[in-house]
Amino acid sequence: MILFFLVQSIFCQEEKFFWDGKNWNALNNNKLSTENLFLLKKTYINGLQDGRLYDYFKLWSVDSLFVNKNLKPELDDYLSSSELVRLIDDFYLDPTNTYIPIISTILILNMRARGFSKFEIDKYINESKNWINSLTLEMKNKNYFDVMSKKKNKN
Repeated sequence: MILFFLVQSIFCQEEKFFWDGKNWNALNNNKLSTENLFLLKKTYINGLQDGRLYDYFKLWSVDSLFVNKNLKPELDDYLSSSELVRLIDDFYLDPTNTYIPIISTILILNMRARGFSKFEIDKYINESKNWINSLTLEMKNKNYFDVMSKKKNKN
């Protein structure tokens, strides 16, 4: 129960769309044992992956051929949750990566594990940074509801 309130207090500190490296690194400042800190991070990663799997199955029932062709490769995780915790910790040691959302970081790390070229990975990292920067600026200047409605209707 205490862990639940701890996580809730972290989420309530700043209005954001996604958890990023600042949130991830802030977990290290809590007075948790190494084991509990690891379990908290691993649980968060497992939750992200479960959400992705849920979306896959919801879309699969609508158009299984499209989903299997386009989304299935992205569901293949080459790294365990334990490896991801360690690699995400390392990734966010670079201050220029701290505002990349964790879900994008997981994709970047899986791209590395799958053997994508440095050029492809760097391109995705830059695209992720540009995307989150433009979304953040857009949200600061407009109504949240309007922006998200337009983005939903685009897709």
